[in-house]
Amino acid sequence: MSTGIKNGKHHTNNNNIFKLITLLTALMIISESAQATRNDKNWVIVIDAGHGGKDPGALGSMSREKDIVLAIALKTGEYIEKNLDNVTVIYTRKNDTFVELRDRANIANKNNADLFISIHANWATSKSIIGAETYIMGTAKNQQNLEVAMKENEVIFQEDDYSTKYEGFDPKSEVSYIMFTVMQKEFQDQSTELASKIQAQFREKVDRHDRDVKQAGFWVLFATTMPSVLIETGFITNTSEEKFLNSKQGQDYLASAIYRACSDYTNDIDNRSSKFTVKKPDPEPKKDIPSSDIVPAGEIVFMVQIATSSLKIETKPENFNGLKNVVEIYSQGQSKYAAGSFTDYQPAVNYRKELESIFPDAFVIAVKDNKILPLQQALEQKK
Repeated sequence: MSTGIKNGKHHTNNNNIFKLITLLTALMIISESAQATRNDKNWVIVIDAGHGGKDPGALGSMSREKDIVLAIALKTGEYIEKNLDNVTVIYTRKNDTFVELRDRANIANKNNADLFISIHANWATSKSIIGAETYIMGTAKNQQNLEVAMKENEVIFQEDDYSTKYEGFDPKSEVSYIMFTVMQKEFQDQSTELASKIQAQFREKVDRHDRDVKQAGFWVLFATTMPSVLIETGFITNTSEEKFLNSKQGQDYLASAIYRACSDYTNDIDNRSSKFTVKKPDPEPKKDIPSSDIVPAGEIVFMVQIATSSLKIETKPENFNGLKNVVEIYSQGQSKYAAGSFTDYQPAVNYRKELESIFPDAFVIAVKDNKILPLQQALEQKK
């Protein structure tokens, strides 16, 4: 990236980045009237087959990325739907159609998804490179990760009026990726956990070369408001791996691996949520925190969500490891349990760190009139 920027270009880029962050915040606001019902199921998983329609994605010697990933996505959804009764599957596309990047994220946001899984196939200049890798949202830690994100984000160029829709974001410019260091991703730990389970399944059950869990600035992950991963199932530019990706057996193996990872993840989270009634050896309670019921109506506060349950639990300290002033918030068909009540975001972050030893999966939420708001929306309104 050139450091010799002239004629105010650097200032313009900064303005575009600011506008872009504002746009992304708006994209992540979920209208209550647009929220979909959960069909009495506890989990909603959105499966995103990358590319499609006029965008073929990466090209191999005999195949196109868009066809491979659609087949894997549909098989993955089929496995989940047949075997996990507590999960609703939503697809961003089920046929060879073109879906804009921002629409893919919006589908997940508007349906209150619990997980977003974007499926892709990789490409490299060297035909010897093989293996599967799973990305979470973050800043690219090396040039190779950045190049993968740039290539996947280039689908923006296929969209009409993309410069207006994405406020000057240029997938080929390293300057544009500064925004990914500005916005905090709230679900990084959960995304990492899911990504690690996917990679373990690829490695142990499908005998794929493990290229590990990585971070990079993918637009589609950045704009979602739930734990999200982007899977690169293999390299379409490697002869043997392309054959595997195109075979029915290979697609079935990859889909079943992703399904098993989802099953393990949802079971683990559900089990943790049901175990919070078990008393820890150290009975010393945490300090009292003002309850949210004393907060004036209409005011946004930040709390720390410590557990979720499909069953109603009495909010007394002995049910939450001695923690006092736990409140119940009913949302999306489940009871969410939270502690603390802070008018500013940072004190809530600090309090989450205090609770980390007994509630390792706790995270900060925004609440208004006993309803959970999208965090980015709350932060914007608090400015």
